[in-house]
Amino acid sequence: MLLGPALGLSALLFAIGVGGVLLRRNAIVIFMCVELMLNAVNLSFVALAQQLGPEGQVIVFFVMAVAAAEAAVGLAVILAVYRHQESVNLQDLNLLRG
Repeated sequence: MLLGPALGLSALLFAIGVGGVLLRRNAIVIFMCVELMLNAVNLSFVALAQQLGPEGQVIVFFVMAVAAAEAAVGLAVILAVYRHQESVNLQDLNLLRG
């Protein structure tokens, strides 16, 4: 059973995603880093699904559905911001200021 390497890879991918979210200013790059974190969690669920049984497989499909919804909503928000500001740089974004 190769549970250890899969979980180690998943942790590395999740750490790269967190680093990208914290360090980058471009909304599209942040969006892709969040997708990377969701895929890392999904990889760990796939690795653990052997031990969890059917419940682990159900969790994998739930995470995939959440990732698809996040992609659809995230892209819609990014497109709306780009149409309004003509930039996806978060430093240029001041739509949420009161």
